[in-house]
Amino acid sequence: MRGKHLSAVLVTTAAALFTTAATAQEVILKVSHMWPTTALGHQQLVPWCDKIAAESNNRMKCQIYPAMQIGGTPTQVFQQVVDGIADIGWTLPGYNSGRFPSVEVFELPFMSHKAETTSRALWEYYEKYGQKDFAQVKPLAFHVHDNGQAHNSKRPIRTMEDFKGLKMRAPTRLTNKMLAEMGASPVGMPMPAVVEAVSKGVIDGYLLPWEIVPSMKLHELTRYHSETAATEPALYSAVFVVAMNKAKYDSLPADLKQVIDANSGIELSARLGRAWDDSAAPSREVAIRNGNQFNTIPASETSKWRGIGDKIAAEWVTEVTAKGYPGQAMLDEARKLVEKHRAQ
Repeated sequence: MRGKHLSAVLVTTAAALFTTAATAQEVILKVSHMWPTTALGHQQLVPWCDKIAAESNNRMKCQIYPAMQIGGTPTQVFQQVVDGIADIGWTLPGYNSGRFPSVEVFELPFMSHKAETTSRALWEYYEKYGQKDFAQVKPLAFHVHDNGQAHNSKRPIRTMEDFKGLKMRAPTRLTNKMLAEMGASPVGMPMPAVVEAVSKGVIDGYLLPWEIVPSMKLHELTRYHSETAATEPALYSAVFVVAMNKAKYDSLPADLKQVIDANSGIELSARLGRAWDDSAAPSREVAIRNGNQFNTIPASETSKWRGIGDKIAAEWVTEVTAKGYPGQAMLDEARKLVEKHRAQ
């Protein structure tokens, strides 16, 4: 009887230990971002989370906090990841101006032709020049959005002179510098504040990619949409980063780290860029159905604007070189990588 009792105790103990071990391997990743659930960013994140859950046999799952439901503001997302308030965050490095000089080169005017190929270039560039700036986190992806266009409630933008007097929002400091050079009054603010700013007349318009316009119902507030010619590079681009808390990643067992690694890097960056490219046409169609007015800025006009882009690029090189970065080499490498991936 004592032997049977001991065996039962051992079986019960082993089962408890097994359950404890299994429970310890179940990982919940707190994921924070600023977008509403209707936005492309959120819609791309959900299948990514489903994929890591499936590939980990449901041992690793996401708990997503859209629209800053985790607390804080869009400008705080990156620090939330550093501090472990969020395990993963999706944000714009440019929201923390001056903190990430390396990747800012991809926000210079006229850098990108297509989000997918530029995002590939951006990841490759990060591996060479950006690791110091992002040493506090584990980056999972870097990407840009589809080509940024000019939208406003006052008039079509046909020439540079049409920017004069307009209060325009842009997401990055370099794009705001471009707007100032073109004669507009730049207004910096995170994306969630734009709708209220337009509706109250705080700003007349904004530079944004198409995807965001209908997701924030901005096509109902701004009548005029001015687009660069298809043969021209984007008027502007903004850099996004999907970053993971380093301690959280380091705490994962080796097989779960492999799941994260297999679903991050250059291919995830390219996939996110491609999703933004694909979103442009259907998003634009929403504004067409609303009866809004469109015009194409001819290449002959935007070629004149390139001088402003070159000036801002030269100023950027001087700024980052003064901070100890190889500014000219970084600019040259970024341009080379963009052209390399465009040609592939």
